[in-house]
Amino acid sequence: MRSDLVGLKPYGAPHLDVPVQLNVNENAYPIPDVVVESMRAAVDGHFAGLNRYPDREFEDLREHLVTYLQGVNDRAGQSVELSSDMIWAANGSNEVLSHIVQAFGGPGRTVLGFTPSYSMHPLITTGTGATWQASARNDDFTLDAETVAAEVAALNPDIVFLCTPNNPTGTSIDLDVIEAAYDNCSGIVIVDEAYAEFSRPARASAMTLLDGRPRLVVSRTMSKAFACAGLRLGYAIASPDLIDVLRLVRLPYHLSEITQVLASTALEHADLLLENVDRLIDSRDRISQHLDAAGFTVYPSDSNFVLFGSIASPHDLWQKLLDRGILIRDIGIDHHARVNAGTDEETTAFLTAVDEILAEDPAIVLSAN
Repeated sequence: MRSDLVGLKPYGAPHLDVPVQLNVNENAYPIPDVVVESMRAAVDGHFAGLNRYPDREFEDLREHLVTYLQGVNDRAGQSVELSSDMIWAANGSNEVLSHIVQAFGGPGRTVLGFTPSYSMHPLITTGTGATWQASARNDDFTLDAETVAAEVAALNPDIVFLCTPNNPTGTSIDLDVIEAAYDNCSGIVIVDEAYAEFSRPARASAMTLLDGRPRLVVSRTMSKAFACAGLRLGYAIASPDLIDVLRLVRLPYHLSEITQVLASTALEHADLLLENVDRLIDSRDRISQHLDAAGFTVYPSDSNFVLFGSIASPHDLWQKLLDRGILIRDIGIDHHARVNAGTDEETTAFLTAVDEILAEDPAIVLSAN
């Protein structure tokens, strides 16, 4: 075993069979029946051809993603020139990020992230043999351009990770923060926008900064807003030259025929699949308001989850909720926990359980002591 892997823990969250699962930021709503039927019909004609390898360049999927992303930018009031050779896709955004770090990281290279953030970023980094360097966010988990510029300039990393909206905090960053990171290093700047569709009002994507910035890459996923976590489809947008480099590290035929067909079909139904985004935002805001009124510290969220603090013992709260059939995430930040928005019924169940726990033990909230 490699010495730099000794003592590390694999990524993972408890997967428990309970009625209300609000711990891994999935979309709580199933894929609508009409989309399921379209997916079934779309793949039906491909089964007989599974003896052949899939399209290695996933050209049709690329075109679907360009169409979708142009709509994303138009709705945000931004015009971005995109083409299919600026698109990369893989089995979830984790594999997309892995390809990027494999291509531009590795032994002797340094990757900088601003923590707390997505816990896979350092795991992907160390998996390639690169060195992970963490810089702390502000006390309220935000990032500002001045701080980022100074940290990046001091280290001049080979890769910088920026996550917006950030997981697990839900906080977003402004475009000037991304510009500051890019302007103060000579390496690749990765902007992880896995939860971008949950920002309301819609924030301008880092895609708007791509022109003239060949070292910038934006990563997104269909796991969250599209309710396709089980499909495993993530994608990136960058200059054609950067995308071309990723071909050197991807495994042959890494995207199956079925994955490509199902993802393209989902994108054809984007408007319908994204209808539940607003419902999840309503649930998120309802959770935030309720937890705030109960005395917890609640952080503004542009994602489908809420980070809340002032918890005397996050593990005790986690266990008390689990005893009531509700699973949230103890994320390892002192006195904090994370819960993702659920259906109306799941959200009600969570908030009712919180009220019951507080009635039994008001000291769960630190400020109540």
